[in-house]
Formats: sequence, C-alpha cells, structure tokens
Amino acid sequence: MRRLLKLFFICFLIFSINDIAYAQVKKLSVGDQLLQDSIYKSNKKKVLNFSIKEFDALFFEYFNRKNDPGITLTKTEFYNYTVQIATFSDRLAHLYPDQKEIAATNKEKWLSENYEEYLQYKASQKK
Repeated sequence: MRRLLKLFFICFLIFSINDIAYAQVKKLSVGDQLLQDSIYKSNKKKVLNFSIKEFDALFFEYFNRKNDPGITLTKTEFYNYTVQIATFSDRLAHLYPDQKEIAATNKEKWLSENYEEYLQYKASQKK
C-alpha cells in the first residue's frame, strides 16, 4: 500500500511540473524585446489609423512572405510585421470594448512570435 501511495505521489508531481512548464509564456531575448518596442513606438500611430483594408493587406503580405520558400525575412522585417499585427489588436479593443480580452490575448500571441522559431520553420521548409 505504501509503495502504491509513493507511486501515486511521484506521478502527481511529474504531471503537475509538466503542466506548469507548458503553461509558461515563451520569453523573447532582451534584444528582440528592444527591437519590438522600438518598432511599436515608431508604428503605433500609423497602425492605429489603419483601415480594415490596410490591415488585411499587411496580414496577407506577411503570410505570403512567411510561407514563400524563396524568401527569408530579416529579423527587423519579421518583427515589423508581427508587432504591427499585434498593435492593430489595440484598435480592435478600442472599437469593440466587449472584445477587449480577446484582443489582449491576440496581441500577446503576436508579440510572443519568435524569430528563431521562424528560422527553424524556414529550414524545415527547404528540406
């Protein structure tokens, strides 16, 4: 019986630690965060005044360039797209106050996009 309790306790610890590890938000390097901040500050007014048509054009341009196997975005280009898409969530939160939580979640998702993961994706695309 004691052995069964010990096994149960160990399994409980393993699963709880595993859940905690997966629940953590991905952190960007300090350099990437500084780059994001500078892009955010320089583009905030412009992006907040985007029409839906301009945003759609930006969004589709990003995905077309990201998925094109012949194009690899630079770090600045990559973060320029992701930060502008994230910034547009601020506009949506302002326009639709009942959707603030969704907009905040969406913004956080776009700001957590990682350039190194993008490079890994591009490398796997070439194989």
